[in-house]
Amino acid sequence: ADTRMPPSTLRHRLHDEGQSYAAIKDDIRRDLAVELLLGTPKTIGEIAVQLGYSEPSAFFRAFRKWMGKSPENFRREEADST
Repeated sequence: ADTRMPPSTLRHRLHDEGQSYAAIKDDIRRDLAVELLLGTPKTIGEIAVQLGYSEPSAFFRAFRKWMGKSPENFRREEADST
């Protein structure tokens, strides 16, 4: 089935559901960040680039907003708890 739709239709449907494209993208980035931090030896910089951040510092700020701690502390604490 063809799932393409005009951007305006997508925006209206997301609005009707109480969602935004930016919020969905943010949720996906957060989930992928956690997966990459816990499941790979990649550096924070490599993860930032893979998730589309132009600077590791932007990823660092976003991650701290999502999880309340830095990516390094998150990775260390999760490793210590296993």
